[in-house]
Amino acid sequence: MELPCNECTAKMFFFFMHKKWYSLYDKVYSMANLEKSFTQVKHKGGAPGIDGQSIKAFGENKSEELYQLQNELAEKRYKPQAVKRVYIPKPDGSKRPLGIPSVRDRVVQQSLLNILQPIFEPSFHPSSYGYRPKRSAAKAVAKAERFVNHYGLAHVVDMDLSKCFDTLDHQLILKGVNRLVADGSVLDLINKMLKSGIEEAGQYKPTEVGSPQGGVISPLLMNIYLNSFDQYMKVLGIRIVRYADDILILSRTKSEAGKNRAIAKDYLEKELHLQVNETKTALTDTSKGIAYLGFIIAKRGVRINPKSKTKFKEKVRQLTRRRNSLNVEAQILRLNQLLRGFANYFRIAQVKSLFIELMSWIRRRLRMNKMVEWKGWKALHKQLRRMGYKGNFEKISMRRWRNAGCHLIHKALPNEWFTERGLYDMERVKTNILHQYYE
Repeated sequence: MELPCNECTAKMFFFFMHKKWYSLYDKVYSMANLEKSFTQVKHKGGAPGIDGQSIKAFGENKSEELYQLQNELAEKRYKPQAVKRVYIPKPDGSKRPLGIPSVRDRVVQQSLLNILQPIFEPSFHPSSYGYRPKRSAAKAVAKAERFVNHYGLAHVVDMDLSKCFDTLDHQLILKGVNRLVADGSVLDLINKMLKSGIEEAGQYKPTEVGSPQGGVISPLLMNIYLNSFDQYMKVLGIRIVRYADDILILSRTKSEAGKNRAIAKDYLEKELHLQVNETKTALTDTSKGIAYLGFIIAKRGVRINPKSKTKFKEKVRQLTRRRNSLNVEAQILRLNQLLRGFANYFRIAQVKSLFIELMSWIRRRLRMNKMVEWKGWKALHKQLRRMGYKGNFEKISMRRWRNAGCHLIHKALPNEWFTERGLYDMERVKTNILHQYYE
């Protein structure tokens, strides 16, 4: 379809009152920036790139490494190495490709990010939330819920982009950066990073498109790239919420939503050379529930997506398998990071009863594992007497799941027993706090 007649007006966004920056390159390789960048890279952690150098090894020779980087950048001799290709499984069974740059390349990318991010932040769309300072998935969900339930934009297109990071056009990336940055050395450095290539299974592959997901600079480059889409929709008066490449397009009616979907698809594919995944892009509304970032937005508020619950429970099962060498106390230490992260992310929703349900199930799994440690009923009876209970106790199997919920096991291992051993308790987390994230 033809783009709307006010396309030119949308494109004029880039000529609004945004300062254009020229002499930035020397700031990228200043020693203060490189020092700061290494600290940031060290804090984030991560695996070595193709050269095998770890963050720890880099840090042991930090002064020499940073001095070498500074000289290479200043003399324009710096050449980024190919990124290491790895794959991580996705919930649908497919695999997501990641690119791991070497530590030295991550330091350079971070130093570039430190200079460019403050320049581009003021130009970004107010409803863009991914990979931005002081923004989060919680704020994105809060904005979407507010549009849906407070402004009546109940018909929503949930748009999915196919392999967004891997299909970004290099020339359009540089064009997007060049709108605010006119320093040719900075643009050349970004181009080198984009063209550094990928090494997979010992084979080198050149990169003519894309900015590998996993690179430090890639999220900013994607936001710069998609900002033209964001601003285009804004000028047309079409409400969106975007978190990275997860896009919601919100409308008042079903027919309006269909039109807006066509407008967005046309721009993304023709102007930005991205591919909309039609099989995963859906038009929905509050009566069906709007799935976004692990939540379901409905008329009565926000709840957790059942898929998120299933994924969480599978992770708990992996950490609390009966046949492992860890005792219950060690399992608790491993569980706590997962529980804390899950609770902090989903606490904005109506999840109080869910958290209670999940904690009951988790404690039952841990009780079962403690029963396996005990091996027989004698150890259980010994624990009961240690706790002050008297009399004759029933002899029960330590291998049956149903017994993990019986009264004797609950007496021997009450909730307080797990609290004393430091188990993070999601029941104590304050929930349904979405309103705190309204803007």
